Amino acid sequence: MLRTLQGVYRNGQIELDEAPKDVRNDTAVIVTFLESGLADLTSYNINREEAAVLRKNLASFAEEWDSPEMDIYNDKALRHTLGL
Repeated sequence: MLRTLQGVYRNGQIELDEAPKDVRNDTAVIVTFLESGLADLTSYNINREEAAVLRKNLASFAEEWDSPEMDIYNDKALRHTLGL
């Protein structure tokens, strides 16, 4: 069985966004470190619980947003945000 949970690596420890359910102690894990390019949601007054709800609600869009064809919109939005 594979189960995916999100969290952050901080001060030498991994902090999970939620506690795993139905997982025995001493269960082996594989940890994958993702490139950190995420927005600091706390600067937008969004806490971990609210971020989890947002992530869940937006998950259905991820495949389309992450497609290479959408990169042009990412660049355009970035330039607009930076006022370029």
